[in-house]
Amino acid sequence: MLFIKENFISFSTIFYREFTRILRIWPQTILPSVITMILYFLIFGNLIGSRVGIISGYNYLYYIIPGLIMMSVITTSYTNVVSSFFGSKFQKNIEELLISPTYNYIIILGFIFGGMFRSMVVCIFVILIANFFCRFYIYNFYIFFIILILTSLLFSLAGLLNGILAEKFDDVSIIPTFILTPLIYLGGIFYSIDLLPSFLKNIVYFNPIFYIVNIFRYASLGISEVNIIKAFVFMLFFIVFLFFICNFLLNIGYKIKK
Repeated sequence: MLFIKENFISFSTIFYREFTRILRIWPQTILPSVITMILYFLIFGNLIGSRVGIISGYNYLYYIIPGLIMMSVITTSYTNVVSSFFGSKFQKNIEELLISPTYNYIIILGFIFGGMFRSMVVCIFVILIANFFCRFYIYNFYIFFIILILTSLLFSLAGLLNGILAEKFDDVSIIPTFILTPLIYLGGIFYSIDLLPSFLKNIVYFNPIFYIVNIFRYASLGISEVNIIKAFVFMLFFIVFLFFICNFLLNIGYKIKK
């Protein structure tokens, strides 16, 4: 019981720091994502959507809502963890955690739960915004909830890995700018792959975000262009893989211990 209590205290302390940081600077952590989503709904939903018409049996606005929610979850969970962890590493206080009796997996959980909390808050706001424009559907609540949790967990871990590997502030923005953003926009958020020529379809199938968006679209609208079970297995595999990679790098003090 003492072991569990000590670990819980360590975890809750790290998470509480993340929790208070997110709420304290909400104009930086929450508001920009909310404003961005409002613009997406106005431009793509109302202005462009009215001209696009029907996709896969749904009005264009209905079709893109699941993708927009996933976009907000992916970007906020990733950026929260990478910025927070690298900030701790830059200020040298991450070294205090590593030399403390706190287990590295507890440190990982504290940071990624912070990213998950921020992404869930933003997600709630995006859903509320969506309901101002149209009635938001949830076809399967269980899959809807599970995929939100798994996606925020996956990209929180990816952000942590970026934070561990980063040596300077420029390294924090390279992956989101040149890798994550293109994958998001090419992940089928704004279109169906049925509209693409065959050679582009084959490229999209290698995009992991395409599978995440589709399984969430299934949870919302009941339609998908991929196998749901395979998409779940894919996500679980990468969550476990990233967790062990992050834990290993913290164990050896990669780019932390001098």
